[in-house]
Amino acid sequence: MEVNPNLLPWRSVYKLLTGAIVPRPIGWISTISLQGAPNLAPFSFFNVVSSNPPHLVFAPSIRTTDRSEKDTLRNIRQVGEFVVNIVSEDLLEAMNLTSTELPEDVDEFAYAGLTPAPSYRVQPPRVAESRVHFECTLHQLIELGDQPGGGTLVIGRVVHIHVDEGVLLGEDKINLERLKPVGRLAGNAYCRVSDLIELPRPNSQIVPKTG
Repeated sequence: MEVNPNLLPWRSVYKLLTGAIVPRPIGWISTISLQGAPNLAPFSFFNVVSSNPPHLVFAPSIRTTDRSEKDTLRNIRQVGEFVVNIVSEDLLEAMNLTSTELPEDVDEFAYAGLTPAPSYRVQPPRVAESRVHFECTLHQLIELGDQPGGGTLVIGRVVHIHVDEGVLLGEDKINLERLKPVGRLAGNAYCRVSDLIELPRPNSQIVPKTG
């Protein structure tokens, strides 16, 4: 099968992309409106792209129901801040509830039975039940399309990190067996991070610079 994505319906392209690019980490994004209303939604078009300085990215898509941008993106445009909450296995059901398209006046924290907790350096609340949070300020928005299937790449700079000590190994490593993160697959499928393969990285063959 050879495919020119320009000749396929975008939904078919979506299925090929999300079926092959797996597992995808889940960014559970909390934001707040100018009026102070919290919002919480999961995104699997999400990843880390830089550590010095630290930056995360995610991409909310245009809604297919009403062809409007999601509340998450609108809040970030207006307030310029968001929090990435990491999803563990025990939070999977609650996370799924917050993926529901709800009227903008509905509080997803209350809808999913979650506890909003004050952040340290940004306005949006954190998910208290989550064990790792990355507080971010907006660095850049890159528009990638204004039709259903299109979206906006949100680049955020991490300004504060909260890690539950129960999932820490030493001072700067995460214990995956305790965090129990989940990944997104295609359709309604998710996966656990439970079958690990240890493979040491080969040594660099580049001569380091001195001085």
